[in-house]
Amino acid sequence: MGKQRIELETATFAGGCFWCIESDFEKVDGVVEVISGYTGGHKENPTYESVSSGETGHVEAVQIHYDPSKVTYKAILDIFWRHIDPTDPGGQFTDRGSQYRTAIFYHNEKQKILAEQSKEELNTMGKFEKPVVTEIVQFSKFHRAEEYHQEYYKKNPIKYKYYRFNSDRDKFLRKVWQDSMEGEEIHIKNRRYIKPRDEVLRQKLTPMQYKVTQEDGTEPPFNNEYWDNKRPGIYIDIVSGEPLFSSLDKFDSGTGWPSFTKHLKPDNSVEREDRSLFTLRTEVRSKHGYSHLGHVFTDGPMPTGLRYCINSAALKFIPKEDLEKEGYGEYLKLFEEK
Repeated sequence: MGKQRIELETATFAGGCFWCIESDFEKVDGVVEVISGYTGGHKENPTYESVSSGETGHVEAVQIHYDPSKVTYKAILDIFWRHIDPTDPGGQFTDRGSQYRTAIFYHNEKQKILAEQSKEELNTMGKFEKPVVTEIVQFSKFHRAEEYHQEYYKKNPIKYKYYRFNSDRDKFLRKVWQDSMEGEEIHIKNRRYIKPRDEVLRQKLTPMQYKVTQEDGTEPPFNNEYWDNKRPGIYIDIVSGEPLFSSLDKFDSGTGWPSFTKHLKPDNSVEREDRSLFTLRTEVRSKHGYSHLGHVFTDGPMPTGLRYCINSAALKFIPKEDLEKEGYGEYLKLFEEK
């Protein structure tokens, strides 16, 4: 039996200088190819000179071909936002003019919905003092840029690094995303989930969700959203979105709270001693959102013998049928029939 052919998907973005955006995306695990080019204009066969003049209506853009089994479109969007200034309508950093404006060019309705959702989420995160103005428009036609522009950062590393440093792009990005930037790279393998500011959380969360996650509260048993939820899917942190538990590891503990035998992703949680209530317990928190989730006990069923007793108010349930749409498509394979 031959190897199964990988069906790549395409994403198209404008983020100012295409040398920089191409360089950023080529470092992402799951991205197969990034092409620099021009899109969104009215002139056929545009050249770098004509686009730079601002007369063709085009923007400098990149087209990304990626393996959706390794990286989702939602993750691609997250990386895009973290490498641009989405509040600047007049260009990007030292590159001024409409040809350097930011835009997301969606290829289908699913991409459009995800792009609009991610833009709305970005606006509510409180990272920027000004509103996000990046356009979301339907993709029409992409023109490959001249060959000397392709992988410019590799062909002319000294000139590229000099240009990038003097553009102040990275200075801006580190200031905004200092908690999730490491140099120029953000790898999907080490994807960071971000905790919004407190004022944003107070607007986003219900009083019970805020009390549980931010004030170490406990919701009432048998009177919470997921204690008897039996649908297939995963549970994520209501604050940061990081995956925490799977319905495949959920069981009825009789306590009135959602209970699990193990974590979905151990790297997304931390455990610590809790000496409140005059007893020693082990508290469970999400790693990146640092939300209080609940506690873990050693009276659970096999194979782990553990019972992760978790507050519904700290969780958001993503049903199996919505995993792809919500950007968690990599977990669909958990629910494939054996």
